[in-house]
Amino acid sequence: MIKVLLADDQALVRAGFKALLDAQPDMSVVAEAADGGEAIRLAREHGPDVVLMDIRMPGMDGLTATRQMPDGPRIIILTTFELDEYVFEALRGGASGFLVKDTEPAELIQAVRVVAAGEALLSPSVTRRLIAEYASRAKEPLAAEGLDQLTDREREVLTLVGGGMTNDEIAAKLFMSPATAKTHVSRAMMKLHARDRAQLVVIAYESGLVKPGWL
Repeated sequence: MIKVLLADDQALVRAGFKALLDAQPDMSVVAEAADGGEAIRLAREHGPDVVLMDIRMPGMDGLTATRQMPDGPRIIILTTFELDEYVFEALRGGASGFLVKDTEPAELIQAVRVVAAGEALLSPSVTRRLIAEYASRAKEPLAAEGLDQLTDREREVLTLVGGGMTNDEIAAKLFMSPATAKTHVSRAMMKLHARDRAQLVVIAYESGLVKPGWL
């Protein structure tokens, strides 16, 4: 059973998400929070697998709450706009991906399952555009701890991950099997201490491996 915590200041939004998720045989909404501080407290109390986190809330917002969330739950950022200025910061702070609030119900359900399984929720086209937009504001590339430990192939794979490519797309481009591509991605995550694929995308941009607009 996937345990979900809802964090949104609008009770009607929470009610809609709760009804949708609780209707799934493999999901249960274990707690609801109206602000970031309450979300952190309830996450410690209930140990959810996934947190659906509204990024804009009164009091402690979703960005701050994401940074302070205890280890364990995977965080999906909920935003009204695809290019919300805080989404990149949320990914950098530990979120596993993001969804626009008016997403289709089936997509929301699938997103919860994907993130609960340990994958990052990254729509290549939207994520590439969003991260390129905000990464381009950085003055200088940031040194990523462990980047020099990557093999040439792992560095190449990391660059393609940063471009929003899936494992299958990476495999096709580099003439390897999807399983081999996945292994390279996993090794890069381990060496760079990245919690998931979303963090790899951020690192690829911040380290300068990927330049905004390169694809």
